[in-house]
Order: sequence, then C-alpha cells, then structure tokens
Amino acid sequence: MHQAPRTMKASMLRISGRSSGQTQSNHWQKIIENLDILLKILQDNHVPPVLAQKIFTQIFSYINVQLFNSLLLRRECCSFSNGEYVKAGLAELELWCAKATSEYAASSWDEIRHIRQAVGFLVIFQKFRISYDEIVHDLCPILSVQQLYRICTQYWDDKYNTQSVSSDVLSNMRVLMTEDSNNAESSSFLLDDNSSIPFSVEDITNAIQEKDFSDVKPAEELLENPAFQFLQD
Repeated sequence: MHQAPRTMKASMLRISGRSSGQTQSNHWQKIIENLDILLKILQDNHVPPVLAQKIFTQIFSYINVQLFNSLLLRRECCSFSNGEYVKAGLAELELWCAKATSEYAASSWDEIRHIRQAVGFLVIFQKFRISYDEIVHDLCPILSVQQLYRICTQYWDDKYNTQSVSSDVLSNMRVLMTEDSNNAESSSFLLDDNSSIPFSVEDITNAIQEKDFSDVKPAEELLENPAFQFLQD
C-alpha cells in the first residue's frame, strides 16, 4: 500500500502533471487488480463464500493497520494532500466491495474504518472551528484520544496552509490522556497487526449446500456395468 516515502515530503505526492496523477492512481489500481485476481481464483476453485469473506476481511484489516499506523508514525503522511490521495484510494476499495457483493466482501469495508475516519479528519476544512465533541462523536468516534491527539498534533496542510484544531481541543485531549495514563492499554496509539483468520468448523458446515441427486439418472454405460449395480438400488 502506497504511502509517502520516509524521505519524501507528502506535497511531492501531488506534483502537477498528468503523468504524476496516473502514477498515483496506478498504485491503487494495482491493489484492485490483485483483489480481482484473488476473487476469481476463489470462485473458480469453488471456495465456500464464508472462507472468502474471512480472507478479504483479513486483507482489508491489514490495509487498515498499515495505513493508519503510517499516519501516526510519519508526519509526512499526516498532510492534507496525502489525505486526499488516500481518500481517493479508499473510494476505489469501496467500489470494489460493492462489485464483489456482500457474498464475498462481507464486512471488509468496516475493517478499514480507522483509516477512513482519520482521512476524513485530514481533508476536512476549518479544523480550528471543530469542537472536541464534534471530533469524538461525529468525525472520529472509533479513534482513541491518544490517536486523535497524535493526528491533530502531526497534521500539516501542505496545500492551503490552514491550521489544525484549536488549543482548547488539544488541551482537552491532554487532560483525558493524563487521566488514562495509568492504563497501559489506553496509552498505546498503534493498531495491532493480527494476521489470524478465525473461523469455526460450524462456519464451514453451514456454508456447504446439500445437493439432492435422487432425480439424477445415471449414464446407461454405468447401469450396464455390474460394478455399478448400487446405482440402481
């Protein structure tokens, strides 16, 4: 998944010119193509949809973790223009989920809600007018205060040179983080990369469709062969 390289400023992701735009979109297009290839392989090999759902859910979860953690760890990724770039890519993933239908995509789109909400914050205008309650209840309800504080303090507008959130909002966040400082779990702002794909035997059993072959007539060659006498029973 493409993010601004460590040695490259995020503004360089949006170099003017047709070739640059095509290069950026090609990164996302490559991901979509690979998802299409995988989906076709699963369908051609009659993999139960429940297993396909688990696979795609895990892929989208991985995308969410990698993009979101990059946003928190690397300031060059936490810019307005990079937010626009990632938002455009996420829109491509949403279209893919719709095309794949819920039979295969299932809840894959929900797996990238962290990066979706973070990007939604990056590209919104007039951040300094947004209250703390609006951020935590409307814009980014799933993000922790530690994650929000990290994004708000690292954000920089390389396109319009606008400000981040107000000092009052940051002050409220610092107070809440101080109150949670004794909680080791809450102090961590990075997402865990869980590569497991849990499913039960019951999931597979329920996915298997029972077939009734009672009305299927065997081929004449088999009926005439004594070894296949059981077909007439």
